[in-house]
Amino acid sequence: MNIFITATNTDVGKTYTTLKLIEYLSQKGYKVGVFKPIETGVTTQPIDGKKLFETAKIYNKNLQTLTLNDIVPIQFRLPAAPIVAGKVNFDKIDSAYKKIKSLCDILLIEGAGGIKVPVTKDFYMYDFIKYFNAKSLLVVQSKLGCINDLELNLEFFTPNSWAINLFDEDFYEISYPYLKEKYKEVLIIQKDLDKIIKNLGV
Repeated sequence: MNIFITATNTDVGKTYTTLKLIEYLSQKGYKVGVFKPIETGVTTQPIDGKKLFETAKIYNKNLQTLTLNDIVPIQFRLPAAPIVAGKVNFDKIDSAYKKIKSLCDILLIEGAGGIKVPVTKDFYMYDFIKYFNAKSLLVVQSKLGCINDLELNLEFFTPNSWAINLFDEDFYEISYPYLKEKYKEVLIIQKDLDKIIKNLGV
């Protein structure tokens, strides 16, 4: 099973959420793998990819046969959309994916930036959901503006689950009342991983 973790924008909490999922799913007995096909803003090592890899290796010893370059096959120095940062080699992504896939029950695939980030002229970040035949989790920041961010994303695509990454408690006064009224169930990354996982079909 593949799960694609995306977000309403950059620096919203994809890596934080993926780390939480690694720990939660591993404790449930699954062999969990991680994959970040593209990371930009890499100077020496891919920071997000390294966090994911180091954590996943603790729980899934199979991953120790891999390298960080397998986990993050495409790395660009410029902190920009992939289409600007460099030329994406999909053969390299496919090769790395095949190596990882055989080593896990559940593969967590983390996107770069938001769902509409362009990878090439004809391929956007959301296209990886279909590319990897993955379920999708949309991470939403809790700060003022999250209603707008969430609803724009939901107009564009329908994730299997979405959840709030709680940055501050002001969310419950500022945004939660509207979201609760409209969507009935508002899941929080820090509290509702069990329900999130259920929505993803695990």
